[in-house]
Amino acid sequence: MKVLVPVKRVIDYNVKVRVKADGTGVDLANVKMSMNPFDEIAVEQAIRLREAGTASEVIVVSIGVKQAQETLRTALAMGADRAILIEAASDVHTDIEPLAVAKLLAAVVRDEAPGLVLCGKQAIDNDMNATGQMLAALLGWSQATFISELAIEGDHALVTREVDGGLQSIRVTMPSIITVDLRLNEPRYASLPNIMKAKKKPLEEKTAADYGVDVSPRLSVLKTTEPAGRKAGVRVASVADLVAKLKDEAGVL
Repeated sequence: MKVLVPVKRVIDYNVKVRVKADGTGVDLANVKMSMNPFDEIAVEQAIRLREAGTASEVIVVSIGVKQAQETLRTALAMGADRAILIEAASDVHTDIEPLAVAKLLAAVVRDEAPGLVLCGKQAIDNDMNATGQMLAALLGWSQATFISELAIEGDHALVTREVDGGLQSIRVTMPSIITVDLRLNEPRYASLPNIMKAKKKPLEEKTAADYGVDVSPRLSVLKTTEPAGRKAGVRVASVADLVAKLKDEAGVL
């Protein structure tokens, strides 16, 4: 069974995001970029499935700018077998929308015929949380989202989902689209020998036109602003004062 893992190049989660002075977007000049953390967890899980003998091959795919090669090489250094880069934009500030990404991934799935697609539940740059669900709809496959546990049994996947009320265990028929949450695993670090080996692993380059998919944006960003700063806290003399402030000032009671 092949496992396909989409990965996205995003601003590193340790970097403080800066908004451009004119409010047209996020400043990416001299900013460290890395693999989306949720996608990294998906890559780790796919590699574990191959190591356990459940999967035969792990394929990673990234859609965006040419610089996403670095992200794919990171996945290859972790242990993925080969990579596909779909160059769909030339400007690093262009974010391909979830529907276009899902259509491109659907085309890749039809070419590669994987038994399982493991995605991060969302990207930390736009927090869309939509690509996996859209991909499942386009393919007509079963889906399981926000999973924290995964086991493959024959042609079914047993998963534990994190929901508002706690945990939900379900069984889905494969092939399936599964999106992963933070508690599924702890991704491994790529060793230096594996980083060197990754340079020789196959990385195929494609374009959106090769798959006949229009990636023209359907959404437009009107303005980008930084979140408002938190107000300083205040001390209260008694519980009665606290209740009064929560009721009269905060309006939460």
